[in-house]
Formats: sequence, structure tokens, C-alpha cells
Amino acid sequence: MTRRMTTGDKPYRVYRGGRVKGKVPAIPRPDSDGRRSGRPVLPGEPRRRRRRRTVIFLGILLILVLAVVWLVAGYLAVRTGVEAANGRLPARARAALAPQDGLLMNQPTTIALFGTDHAAAIEARASARRADSIMLLRTDPEHNRLAYLSIPRDLRVDIPGHSASKINAAFQLGGPALALRTVRNFTGIPVNHVVVVDFADFTDLVDALGGVTVDNPKAILSNRFDCPYSTQERCARWEGWRFRKGEIHLDGYHALIYSRVRENRLQPSETDVTRGERQQRVMQAIMSKIASASTVGRLPLMGDDLARPLATDLSSEQFLQLGWRKFRADDGKTLHCRLGGEPSSYGGESILVPSEENRNVITMFLGASAPQPPQRGLPFAPGCTVGQSAR
Repeated sequence: MTRRMTTGDKPYRVYRGGRVKGKVPAIPRPDSDGRRSGRPVLPGEPRRRRRRRTVIFLGILLILVLAVVWLVAGYLAVRTGVEAANGRLPARARAALAPQDGLLMNQPTTIALFGTDHAAAIEARASARRADSIMLLRTDPEHNRLAYLSIPRDLRVDIPGHSASKINAAFQLGGPALALRTVRNFTGIPVNHVVVVDFADFTDLVDALGGVTVDNPKAILSNRFDCPYSTQERCARWEGWRFRKGEIHLDGYHALIYSRVRENRLQPSETDVTRGERQQRVMQAIMSKIASASTVGRLPLMGDDLARPLATDLSSEQFLQLGWRKFRADDGKTLHCRLGGEPSSYGGESILVPSEENRNVITMFLGASAPQPPQRGLPFAPGCTVGQSAR
């Protein structure tokens, strides 16, 4: 007696031409409710899936390994340049620094920035070693804020062991060690670290970064200095350096020129204090560019160039911490402060007699009081403003 086959799924497919020869796809397993769902699983498909997942995993792992190797190479390049910069700082300057409590990453830190006008390529400044730019940078990790304090180079102060003179003369008289002592005595601010930027190599640093962008508040037509032309006849017809209002991108050479402009013929009221503000914009733009992702990605190729114009006590780890603090800082809270005074003359040269308001500005810089802008109508007035001015 022939038993009829039960109705339901058959282990083969029936087409008009008959049965199909070859392997038959496996029957899907029933779900928990007894029903069958999903498409049939072809032989070898699980193996292909595992192989595809393995290839993806290995690809991701390879990318991560290459990224780690690239970052390590960048760190080693930076460390080599920073170690050379550490060797250029005199031991006496290290002794003049206040100890750092804890890590720069999570503790308030004050860093002195000196820009020297020594430039071997410019004959008139070949023997000059005065501080052309004096600035303090303070990190505030608790509030994710950076503060800059610009000190006019013509401010008349007492230089330890010497007579009263312009504050920028301290660097020429005793190098960064005496400059640090002078700044500390005048401001009362302990300085934890120091960075000296030699303008002879300043252009290489900016060029290595691919240039910087600053927000120039007013158009500039400078006096005739550092003429870019080779003949006196052409220089006589040259009007001076021009910088338009608004965002301007500067290569190394033009960033240096922008920082040195002392006279703006389009704005006769500008002073050396205004020049200090331009230097702040350039310094902030450099820091922003160093902390950017594009620079971090190119560290193995340019790490040594970043430290070439510097003499500093900062280690490579501390530079990385400073870069992180700059990356985390809220640009909208960045504090731009300046000291000021009354213009006068002494011994036939122009000086600034320090203002009593400088004390209040120092408390603003330290975050102990609310920032107040400089008084209008007084070109050398001290004060603080808040906001982003460069990148």
C-alpha cells in the first residue's frame, strides 16, 4: 500500500520542466511559534559572512595601527625640536621661574612670551636683542579660558640691578632671566614658564603651519620700513605696507611685517599699544593653528620646524598639554588685556609712565574681577576686552 506524501515543504523544487538537479537549499528553521520565515540559507554563506567581517575588522585595525604609528612619529619629531629649544634657554632664566603646581593640563599656568627683534637677515637689527614683544599668557582650565596680557615695550619700569628704563631694555641688559624678574616685580604675577621667539626664524614657523589668519579691525597703510624692493628708486615710489580690513591670511614674512607695523597712516591715532594688539592676534593665530587637527596630522613632517625659533623651558609633554588647553578653550571667553600709561619723554626718548589702572587690569587678567575695556579717547589706556580675534 503506497503511502501518500504529506503536504507541505518538499526537499526539492518542482518546475515545469521537472525537478532541478544539484544541491537543494536548506529548509529554514522554524521560529519559536512554529512558523518558517526568512529566505533559505545557501551553502557556504555563513563562511562568506565571517570572512567579510574579518576583512572589515582587519582593515579597521590596520588604520588604527597606522594612526598610532603616525602620532608616535609626530611626537618624536616634536620632542626632538623641543629638546633643542630647551637647550637654547639659559639656566639663569629657569631659575627665575616660579614652580608649576601640578600639571599644566589642570592647573592655572602663566607663561611669559618674549619676541626679540634680533633678525640676522636685517642689518639694522643684527645686533639688537631687546624684547620687541612682551606678553603673558594665562591658562584657566576651570573655566576653559585663555587670557593674554600685553605689556607695552616703552613702559618705564624699575629694572632690578639697573636704573629705571623701558621694560624692553631688560632683555638686552640681562637676557630672559632679567626680563622675567622685571615683569614679575612690576606686575606681581609669578611666571611658571617662558617662551622666547626669535624673529629671525619666526617666518619659518608660520610658513611651516601653512600661514595664519587674523581678523584685522582696521585697514593699514604703514610707514616705509623693510622695503620689499631691491632698488632705492623703487622704494622711494613705494607707499608702504597695506593690509585690508577684515580677515587676512598671512604667510610668515607678512605675519612678521604685520606684527612690526608701528605707524598706520590711515589711523594716525594708533600707538605702540595698538601694535601690541596686532602681535596678540598673530600669537593667538599661531597657537590656534598649532592646536588644529591639520597640524597634528602633519607633525611627523614639521615637528622640528615648530620649535626652531623658540627657546623655552616647556617640555614636549607640556606643549601638548598647552595645545589641549587651547583646543578646549572657549574662544568667546578669550581675554585680551593690555597695560598702559601716560606718554612722556625722558632723556630725549619717548616713554610711557605706568597708569594706576594697571593694577585693576592685572586683577582682571587673573580672573579676580570682571573685565573692563580701555577708556575711549585715551590711546594708551589699559583695559581688557573679551572675544575671539584670530585663528
